[in-house]
Amino acid sequence: MALDQIEDLLRRLGRSDLDVGHETDRQGALRLVYPTPGWEDFLELALLEIMYYGSHSIQVMRRLAAMLEDLETMVLPSRQAAVQRLSQRLHMSVEHSFVEPEDRQDAEEMDRQGLGLARQEANGDNG
Repeated sequence: MALDQIEDLLRRLGRSDLDVGHETDRQGALRLVYPTPGWEDFLELALLEIMYYGSHSIQVMRRLAAMLEDLETMVLPSRQAAVQRLSQRLHMSVEHSFVEPEDRQDAEEMDRQGLGLARQEANGDNG
């Protein structure tokens, strides 16, 4: 459920104006510029530690892969490259974390619930 909430927040941020680090006076003259987090900052803050600590969990890897695939289609086009880079990092993590080919294949399978149910539905196996 935590990943669902994180995904919801990232979807909202991915379509929001994050260029908020400036203030103007009443006449519109720029008076203050301050650093604010950008899209990549939010994306990495939300997901990198989960990727790191979940790198040996097939379920976590499946869920993150599905999340990143969905995010890529939901965020502004200018932010899709950052999602693609994180997806590539996730793929590399799976490659390094799972030695057995079957485990690696299972971990690469995108699944919103992380349980491998998408594979069962594709094969017509419900039990």
